[in-house]
Amino acid sequence: MNRFGRTFEHLQARGECGLFPYVMAGFPDVATSHALAEAALDAGADGFEIATPFSDPLADGATMQRVNARALEGGASLDTALELVRAIRRRAPETPIALMSYYNPLRQRGDVRVASDLASAEADGVIVPDVPAEEAAELHAALRTHGLGLAPLLAPTSTAQRIQAVAALDPVFIYCVALVGVTGARSDLSASLGDFLYRVRAETPTPLVVGFGISQPEHVRQVAQLGAAGAIVASALVDLIEKSVDPAAAARDYLREMKKAGGVSAVAG
Repeated sequence: MNRFGRTFEHLQARGECGLFPYVMAGFPDVATSHALAEAALDAGADGFEIATPFSDPLADGATMQRVNARALEGGASLDTALELVRAIRRRAPETPIALMSYYNPLRQRGDVRVASDLASAEADGVIVPDVPAEEAAELHAALRTHGLGLAPLLAPTSTAQRIQAVAALDPVFIYCVALVGVTGARSDLSASLGDFLYRVRAETPTPLVVGFGISQPEHVRQVAQLGAAGAIVASALVDLIEKSVDPAAAARDYLREMKKAGGVSAVAG
């Protein structure tokens, strides 16, 4: 069992929904991205989605497109993301980390080398939003060689067959997209989210982590009550960082409130 498995077990034992902040490596600059990761740990984050900047982030809305562009303009790359993983690992030996990257930067390096580099950085898994389960065999095999796993995405439109194909990858968790469309903070979660999670849960016991649109403590409470193992907060956190004079302090305060919302009372409903 890797760090994600152990973390989900501990969260379940405490009756908590985990909080997994998204941090783009190199945004708004390298030093600040490291400070943001430190702030997230101070706030009680249970794990991380560490993003690699990419020039054509198809699944992302306007906020994340700006983030990717700014990180790339500053010279950030896959190696920048790997160094951020290493920095988190030095501070938090047991905190699980998933690297998020579109496939192109990984393909350029090669699945085998990428898996080796991730293992060297002590990451735990990979989120690749543009590689469906049916096309993930080679990457999956390379990751498994190093004890790493995939965290594939499922959408509300996913069929039972797609859910089964994802479950067959033995994922570290399944990233359940809370809405149909691109990333971005939302004021309300989809009314059909509960039905979606129920359909996925009927096919697999793999921990389900909900992302896309999570922006308020109430959203974390809602996904906790629906039985999700965790919540990813991304665009709303980035929006806050962009408008803050002290991004690390603002992120710490915001994530502390988000973490509280996934506590025992929230899960108990």
